[in-house]
Amino acid sequence: MMQAYVSVGSNIAPEENVITAIKLLADRVPVTAVSTVYLTEPLGPGNQAPYYNCVIAVETELAPMDFKRLVLREIESKLGRVRTSDKFAARTIDLDLILYDDFVMTGDELTLPDPQILQRPFLAAPLAELAPDLVLPGSGEPVAAVATRMLLSYTERLKKEILS
Repeated sequence: MMQAYVSVGSNIAPEENVITAIKLLADRVPVTAVSTVYLTEPLGPGNQAPYYNCVIAVETELAPMDFKRLVLREIESKLGRVRTSDKFAARTIDLDLILYDDFVMTGDELTLPDPQILQRPFLAAPLAELAPDLVLPGSGEPVAAVATRMLLSYTERLKKEILS
């Protein structure tokens, strides 16, 4: 069995859709851990509701693309996810494979580990919560250091703006 990490996000009925998605996923593969759920502001333009975001750990024997297509996309479809050209559109559920064991790949449909782990605290922080000793394959950087850097950066900016 391979250890994989999936990011879960929703800003359309998130209280229902996040738990339903995780339950549907648990029907297909063993879910071994669930991070804290974070309330985050949406990315991109537009006026939409905040997101519920978390990361879950699962075990799977499926190859990464099969897991994405046969499990994650199927659950998204079941929960009414509609993909449009607007990558920042509101969504019932967003399930992304962000890490698959120590596998490294780059492709049009899937890049592992997800490069956004290095840019988005709502991926790095919950991943670090679940696997604090994890070193990101390909980069050699501990995920806990990535999360700490992002969170401290924001904290320092906040202090400068408020306390100066």
